[in-house]
Amino acid sequence: MKIAFVASDAPDAKSAMADLEKLYGNATRDEAEVVVALGGDGFMLHTLHQFMNSGTPIYGMNKGTVGFLMNEYRSEFLEERLSAALKNTIRPLHMEVEDKAGKIHHAKAINEVSLFRQSYQAASLSITTDGKQRLDTLICDGVLVATPAGSTAYNLSAHGPILPLDAPLLALTPVSPFRPRRWRGALLPSSVEVVININEPDKRPVNAVADNTEIKSAIRVSVKLETEMEVTILFDPDHSWDDRILAEQFQY
Repeated sequence: MKIAFVASDAPDAKSAMADLEKLYGNATRDEAEVVVALGGDGFMLHTLHQFMNSGTPIYGMNKGTVGFLMNEYRSEFLEERLSAALKNTIRPLHMEVEDKAGKIHHAKAINEVSLFRQSYQAASLSITTDGKQRLDTLICDGVLVATPAGSTAYNLSAHGPILPLDAPLLALTPVSPFRPRRWRGALLPSSVEVVININEPDKRPVNAVADNTEIKSAIRVSVKLETEMEVTILFDPDHSWDDRILAEQFQY
């Protein structure tokens, strides 16, 4: 099996890659049948972005801090683990942002697209889905649109729902909503386009973030699922994504 190893800058990850290269070699990215990413969830996201639409599956082993997207690190029997791994397909969100200067920005997000207040003033947002206005004024610290893959990340910290990886849904979750105080978000079909307009952008400036790409002083943000792009992520059968989702829902 032709395996390409990539590692984060963490010393443990670099050391693990050196050990694995001695055992299995290190194929080039073009010839690799599978890519093994060594690090934490942040590095895994970076690797998934890099190999989007490449057709090469990504298998992560945890050499970071959180590791929700990663498998347990073990150097032995790696080829057998890769052959037995379960495949899950991930599609990213496409974010289009118009900033205060009228410039249009584009970025992809595997986890979520988030909007955050830029100053001490709470954000004031209006939200439409497929052209129909759902909220004319949401006063909050921010709001996010999360994929199933990102539903256990910042979305969960903001008290959003956890979504199975194959669920055809997106989570629309507010961050510290003030008005309407009781609105806790919505589950949306993955086919919808969410458009968020920033009310009073001069008084209440807002930044838009797609994973690690940040656009300052947004005035309009459009979010929709990118159906023409995908990447495959691999998990060990004894610790599959579905198992992790279920376990996360029973945490207390």
